[in-house]
Amino acid sequence: MEECLTGSISLESERRTVRFKRPGILPGFWPALGFSLLYLSLIVLVPLSAIFLKTATASWAHFWAAATSPPVLASFRLSFGASFIAALVNAFFGFVLAWVLVRYRFPGKRLVDALVDLPFALPTAVAGIALTSLYTENGWLGRLLAPWGIRVAFTRLGVLVALIFIGVPFVVRSVQPVLEDADREIEEAALSLGANRWQVFTWVVFPLVRPALLTGFAMAFARGLGEYGSVVFIAGNMPMRTEIAPLLIITKLEQYDYTGATAIALVMLVASFLLLLGINLIQWRSRRFAEAA
Repeated sequence: MEECLTGSISLESERRTVRFKRPGILPGFWPALGFSLLYLSLIVLVPLSAIFLKTATASWAHFWAAATSPPVLASFRLSFGASFIAALVNAFFGFVLAWVLVRYRFPGKRLVDALVDLPFALPTAVAGIALTSLYTENGWLGRLLAPWGIRVAFTRLGVLVALIFIGVPFVVRSVQPVLEDADREIEEAALSLGANRWQVFTWVVFPLVRPALLTGFAMAFARGLGEYGSVVFIAGNMPMRTEIAPLLIITKLEQYDYTGATAIALVMLVASFLLLLGINLIQWRSRRFAEAA
């Protein structure tokens, strides 16, 4: 009996040794971590550091004058304001579209689901030309809005329309998997306990999708800040009115004013980082609250 027990213990230890020595599919932790950090540094950190280093070569007066000139401040207001409003619009309608694609069956559902990804695949210049041709006063949609005094092309509203167009897939593709994985039995249990549909949505569904919705909002906002091709055509690029910040960066580069271009880029980078950091903190607190509950 003792020999059998000893033999089983030794066999189990051999199995553990074999399991410990079994090679994994991917390399070890440290090589993978080193490669990831190297790749991240070369692709992200080094280019972003170049912005800080180039801006540091200029004097504070030059940087302040470049970052606070009236055209630059107007472009900041337009870029950040339109991107924020477009992200809010996309957060609402993107959630509704994701809900329809997940919870309902209808003819052409696969086609609608494929069309959501169209802004991803479509070149931004093509999107800008298409939106401009649609919303000019002689366009298909512009001629319908003109009698009501609504002008879209070459206005700030056109900038907003372009940013909504390119940002909606980020929200839909962020929320859709969460809705697909959500347990419908929890909703049915809440209904059976006497909750109405609005209470089920408020206390059961929305807490589940809120982190994904914030992620989609942040991604749509970040994409809107850096968008150039689809906006530059429909905006009209009128100084102090429809000039976006990326356009001013290109203009500064064409004028060989690299310090001015990096000053504008640095302001956008810092502001975007702070906003994304705030959204990530909200997501972290939401997850902790959901786990505690």
